[in-house]
Amino acid sequence: MELTGAEIVCESLLKEGADVVFGLPGGAVLPLYGALSSYPGIRHILVRHEQAAAMAADGYSRATGKVGVCVATSGPGATNLVTGIAAAQMDSVAMVAITGQVPRPAIGRDAFQETDVTGVTLPITKHNMLVMDVKDVAQAIHDAFHIARTGRPGPVLVDIPRDVLLGEKTEFVWPTTTKLPGYKVPGEAPESQVAAAAELINKAERPLIMAGHGVLISHAYGLMTELAEKAQVPVITTLLGISSIPSDHELNLGMSGMHGMAYANIAIDEADLIIGLGMRFDDRVTGRISDFAPNAKIIHVDIDDSEVDKNVKTTVGLVGDLKAVLGQMLPKVEANVHIDWLRHIEELKIQHPSHLVRDSNELLPQYVLQRLTEVTQGRGIVVTGVGQHQMWAAQHCKFTEPNTFITSGGLGTMGFEVPAALGAQVGRPDSVVWSVCGDGGFQMTMCDIATAVESGADVKFAILNNTSLGMVHQLQDIFFEKDYVASEYTANPDFVKIAEAYGIRGIRVTQQDQVVNAVQQAMETAGPVIVDFMVKEDEIVYPFIPSGQSVKEMLEEPAPGEPSSKSSSKRSSTGRS
Repeated sequence: MELTGAEIVCESLLKEGADVVFGLPGGAVLPLYGALSSYPGIRHILVRHEQAAAMAADGYSRATGKVGVCVATSGPGATNLVTGIAAAQMDSVAMVAITGQVPRPAIGRDAFQETDVTGVTLPITKHNMLVMDVKDVAQAIHDAFHIARTGRPGPVLVDIPRDVLLGEKTEFVWPTTTKLPGYKVPGEAPESQVAAAAELINKAERPLIMAGHGVLISHAYGLMTELAEKAQVPVITTLLGISSIPSDHELNLGMSGMHGMAYANIAIDEADLIIGLGMRFDDRVTGRISDFAPNAKIIHVDIDDSEVDKNVKTTVGLVGDLKAVLGQMLPKVEANVHIDWLRHIEELKIQHPSHLVRDSNELLPQYVLQRLTEVTQGRGIVVTGVGQHQMWAAQHCKFTEPNTFITSGGLGTMGFEVPAALGAQVGRPDSVVWSVCGDGGFQMTMCDIATAVESGADVKFAILNNTSLGMVHQLQDIFFEKDYVASEYTANPDFVKIAEAYGIRGIRVTQQDQVVNAVQQAMETAGPVIVDFMVKEDEIVYPFIPSGQSVKEMLEEPAPGEPSSKSSSKRSSTGRS
């Protein structure tokens, strides 16, 4: 059948199983929207800002394991996607972004709303393409999805001029193969290298597994847990590896790195073998590279060969699909026990109790998150932005199932928490989704509360409201002599009234004894709910390894009676009670 380019895009989306797209229309992409009305099998979620479209597609992809799709028009519409695309690239998220472009005769003439979006996004996409012929549209969409979802996932952008979408028709033929001769997806690793890695594991006395996002992406969490249990190897996760092993598993030591558990970081420092699975050994995990795991040999398994030896020199580097490589490795790893090592780690937990919340009459953010996770029993999905609230959620929320902690890791994107939670809930409508927000990040994308209301997304927004850019304030406290420039909010809105303005429920919490009831009320209320937790303003995230330093310089929470490094300098009137 002969179809327009816009109709071919819609047919192609359905062929790829993409039944949800997040977007905002504009002139150059309007032909695609005209075609959408004839395709009821594709649900379009109308966002209030294109940035939210990309971030919602990100959350949708992580929650479902499918490719997230976002759509925008040319020029500012396309450039508004950039932050969300960059976040997906950094966190290896499968996404296809479709943008309209000015008509072909106008390209390169500074036409209205023209931007070279393929040039702009070249460094932040896995691949991008400008489709100049309607006959190439189906192949482009097919290739985009294949590239996005295979190997190390990532975002792919397809830019289509308006006249290619709307002009001449062509016969729609769905391609059966990809035209990507240089694109190869790794599978199993060489057996000799797998055997060498297994030998290191069998001989190790103080081994650790470091589980990254790749464990979740490759669905290797079952095999990883089997390996850990067979050889009795404790598991430490990266920020994006959280939920790859249940929080209450006896071998789970929690998160490592800059704000990871102190005992986990000390264990890395003392380990004789690190087994890095689907992780990047990035600076937030390693700190000062020269001092990272100084006593350990390194096994690194990753599907991206550019990651092996990039930051940390490996003893054995295995390039391949993590699930396949673990399948190769498991039969070669001997059943083992490491009684002395595990006992030592238990002693470290007692000596460095990073997971505990101190007694206080004030409303501590850590207390809020511990009560929240108790009420939800670790079920459902938690989505965060970046900053103090993110680290406290990573430390104190519990997870029982994979892919239930969604956060902006590599790019550290403020505002991610609102649209990504929306996308996660659209993808998994039967799940309870809590968007744990900072008051700063929330205000960056709170316009898309309207999208949650309009689409019926049952998201609960928990704002840890300390009336500041909390992490910036913390760094100013420690490193800039408490010079709090541009980090304190004196005119935050009344978030309960914001909720009411959108026709949803708003709850304010100022005391500890109100927390559990507020969480329960939110969960019992249909549709979006905003819960404004007025937490202690000058709280610091502990533990803390300052950037570029090592575990030897780690700051732990002061014992009762010891002075904190952060002074209580503010409580300005914001018009709230």
